[in-house]
Amino acid sequence: MFPYKDDNPTVLPPYVTVGIIALNVLAWIFVQGAGTTAALARSTCDLGLIPGELLHTARPGAAIPLAPEMLCVVDPEANYATIITSMFMHGGWLHLIGNMWFFWIFGNNIEDAFGHVKFVVFYLIAGIAAAFAQIIVAPSSIIPMVGASGAISGVLGAYVVLYPHARIHTLLPLGFFITTVQLPAYVMLGLWIALQVLGGLTAATGPERGGVAFMAHIGGFVAGMLLVKLFETGEHRVRRREIRTERGFR
Repeated sequence: MFPYKDDNPTVLPPYVTVGIIALNVLAWIFVQGAGTTAALARSTCDLGLIPGELLHTARPGAAIPLAPEMLCVVDPEANYATIITSMFMHGGWLHLIGNMWFFWIFGNNIEDAFGHVKFVVFYLIAGIAAAFAQIIVAPSSIIPMVGASGAISGVLGAYVVLYPHARIHTLLPLGFFITTVQLPAYVMLGLWIALQVLGGLTAATGPERGGVAFMAHIGGFVAGMLLVKLFETGEHRVRRREIRTERGFR
């Protein structure tokens, strides 16, 4: 399933949502060389989050190949800034586009609910929570973690709490055919998080390798659900209650 829009109007202009998307795109182009091999490998190593390096649980000098003739070596001096910088790095075009697409669809509504400044704080906290959720399950890993998906998972968690009945227009592949369906957010995002849990269980039983950080997605999603009440503005809470009453939801 691939969502392409929602029926959920907003009041506030999505300045922060657009700004975060722009920062990710600019980082991809100017820091990661739009995916060129050397720049992608170097930025992933230098700006990605390496659990074993951060926690000093990996042997200094341990290395993993990221590109031909290019090793990412564990630094004995942990760079704690990578907890944040890793949120703006990506592993490829599809990784970037997929994350930004989800963020564009769901982020504007959460920004509308929290306000611009609180949304920035929420986004960073969700991303940090996601990173540490992944670190907990692989504390000695020397594989760099990159991507905005942990923070965006927090946005999805907040969305399903605030707008469980919002209609999400979704592409649904059926063999060689693709159709469209409208699903309530709690169904679409419920299926999404179920897939993350399934993927996480599968990954936990296999050898460690690079790929999807399922636990980061789960951790971000749960953090988003838990933080909603702390960040939602009173004005939005009243507006949401009025809309739910008009639509017949309790």
